Amino acid sequence: MDYSIRTIRADEWEKTREIRLAALQDPIAHLAFLDTYEAAVERPDAFWKDRAEGSSESGDGSVLQFVAEAPDGSWAGTITLLVERPSDEARFGEAAKVDQTHIVGVYVRPEARGTGVIDALFRAGVKWSWTVPEPAVERVRLYVHEENARAAAFYRRFGFVATGDAVAVPGDDTARELEYELVRPS
Repeated sequence: MDYSIRTIRADEWEKTREIRLAALQDPIAHLAFLDTYEAAVERPDAFWKDRAEGSSESGDGSVLQFVAEAPDGSWAGTITLLVERPSDEARFGEAAKVDQTHIVGVYVRPEARGTGVIDALFRAGVKWSWTVPEPAVERVRLYVHEENARAAAFYRRFGFVATGDAVAVPGDDTARELEYELVRPS
């Protein structure tokens, strides 16, 4: 794998926007994201600047976005982690019962799939989760659409386990998002 894994910088809002728009054009974007390309492409630059600032190292620490950067500076993939506390309002899914991080926005460009990029991004995100300041994070969670078998298979291979909890997909009460977790090692 010829990529470096790092967190984004606040001034990289254009790259943040570009990779998000690419993700939203993926053939399974309708299963993987709670957003659409049509909505995202219309958002003003200020939205993307705020998003990059908030999920960068210089943000408040409640969100962090990792990217896999190629030697030419292009981004091959990304994941974002949200810190969730039991006292927080739920952003998606069930409210946190324990201190945790929540993985969202997982995307790897088709040409980088199968190269180890996703494993490296998840290793970096999980490693960071265990360093979140007190109170310590007890688990990392994510949701996966019940029809997104490719993603679910990767999550299981990485060590995530289905909790048995599920929530309705916003806008489609007949579809479910299944919760997976990785519990902090003792």
